[in-house]
Amino acid sequence: MEMAQPHTWQLPNHIAQLAQGSAGDFYFACKRCLDVLLAGLLLLLLAPLLLLIVLLIKLDSSGPAIFRQERVGARRHRFGHRVVWVARNFCFYKFRTMFQNADSSAHEAYIRDFVNGHAQTSTQSGGKFKLTRDPRVTRVGRILRKTSLDELPQLVNVLIGDMSLVGPRPVPSYEVACYRQSDYRRLNALPGITGLWQVKGRCQVPFEQMIEMDLEYIRNASLWQDLKILLFTIPAVLSGRGAE
Repeated sequence: MEMAQPHTWQLPNHIAQLAQGSAGDFYFACKRCLDVLLAGLLLLLLAPLLLLIVLLIKLDSSGPAIFRQERVGARRHRFGHRVVWVARNFCFYKFRTMFQNADSSAHEAYIRDFVNGHAQTSTQSGGKFKLTRDPRVTRVGRILRKTSLDELPQLVNVLIGDMSLVGPRPVPSYEVACYRQSDYRRLNALPGITGLWQVKGRCQVPFEQMIEMDLEYIRNASLWQDLKILLFTIPAVLSGRGAE
């Protein structure tokens, strides 16, 4: 869910550096090449669609077409023979789907409940763990969310290197602030536009199961897994499963 204002939050010292995952240098080199090639190609091919979306957003409501928010992710760093994941805040891009300067307090409260296991699904949400019928969402924004087109600017995040095409979803800093010690393990990977959670459980599983999906992805990191997730993302997006 999109918020209107970024939050300033410092990572606790005990999660600034995380242990190395099981995948090796060759996998990450190939993964980076795949990210750059596909993200660059998609940005070129989708340029007319991106410009059309910008125009529709500007015509529908006042404010910038691109929404920026501080999210938490991690990057892989080598220190001699030691490899660690360094957790960090980065600027995350989406198409704006809310009215400018919308209040974020409702979503922050829902995230706290979701992480702590208190969030409930409802018939209005179609059994999803997600805020629905949010009056802050614009008319164009509802279409963008339903089709996942609001996620396309994250291809720029991929080119920069802050994200990958595949990986655990990047989350707002106020969500990470609610994590328990064991939950930080999901940061042992570059955050992604899509991942196991998006194709298998998107907003339809509780927090604990989402964490387990992220850890499953990290444990089984491989190019074959990434390619399968990318392929499974297509029917997930076309079906609109879990989107709102």
